[in-house]
Amino acid sequence: MNSEECIGYGRTAARRVGVREVLKAIIVDDEAPARSELTYLLGEVGGVEVVAEAAGVREAIEKLKEYPCDVMFLDINMPEATGLQLAEALQHLKFPPEVVFVTAYSEHALDAFAVNAIDYLVKPVETERLAQAIQRVREHVALHVQAQKSERIPVEKGGKKILIGIDTIRFVKARDDYAYLQTDADRYFSTVSLAQLEKRLDGHGFFRVHRAYLVNLSMIEEVETIKGGTLSLTLNSVEEKIPVSRRRVSALKKALGI
Repeated sequence: MNSEECIGYGRTAARRVGVREVLKAIIVDDEAPARSELTYLLGEVGGVEVVAEAAGVREAIEKLKEYPCDVMFLDINMPEATGLQLAEALQHLKFPPEVVFVTAYSEHALDAFAVNAIDYLVKPVETERLAQAIQRVREHVALHVQAQKSERIPVEKGGKKILIGIDTIRFVKARDDYAYLQTDADRYFSTVSLAQLEKRLDGHGFFRVHRAYLVNLSMIEEVETIKGGTLSLTLNSVEEKIPVSRRRVSALKKALGI
C-alpha cells in the first residue's frame, strides 16, 4: 500500500474540531468474529462509538474517508497489507487518528510503538486493559485539540499586525488578490490570497464553498436551499449570508453529513 494513497483518502477524515465525550472508532481486522468481540467489549467499557469496520487495509482507507474517527483499532496480520503499514501511512496525515493495535501476536510490540501507536493489546483482550487504552486515547485526543486551538494566523487591523486563533475564524472572503477574515467580533485584512489561506487552513475544518468564500464547517448553524438548487449558509455570530456555488453543493452536503 502506498502511503500517499492513504493521505489522499484520509486527509479530511482526521480533522478534529473539539473534544468529544464519545470517541469515534474504526475497527480493522480480517476476522469478523474478532471485530464483533471488540465491538462488544467497547460497548462494555463505554465512551466509544464504532462508526465503521473493515476487513483489510484498503477497506479501512475507504472507511476513514467516509467516517472521521478519533482512533483505529488495528490487527497486524491481514491480507494485502499489514496493520503496521497502515499505521505508518496514517502518520503522514496532518491529524491522524490514534492507533491501538489488537493482535494475537506479542512479538510486534516494538514495531507498533515505532509507528506511534498509543497502545498494544494482545488477544483475548481484557475489559480492564481495554479501558486503560481508551483512556490513553482520550488524553492524546485532548492534547491534539488543545494544540489546534493554540494555532494562530497573522492578519492586519488598523495598520497593526495581529495574531488571531484559527478556531475563532468564521469565514474567509476573497477581495481581489487579498482576503478578509471574519471572526465573531471583527473583520481582519490579510495580504495573503484566498487560495493561499485555503492551503494554510487545510486540516482545520475549513471548506471552500464558493470561489470567493472559505467557511469554518463547525460554525455553520443553518443551511438554506435557494432558487436554482444552490445553498445559503448562516454562521454562528455572523449576519452575512454565505453563498454556496452549485458545483460545491454536493461536496458540502457530504462534508456536513446531510
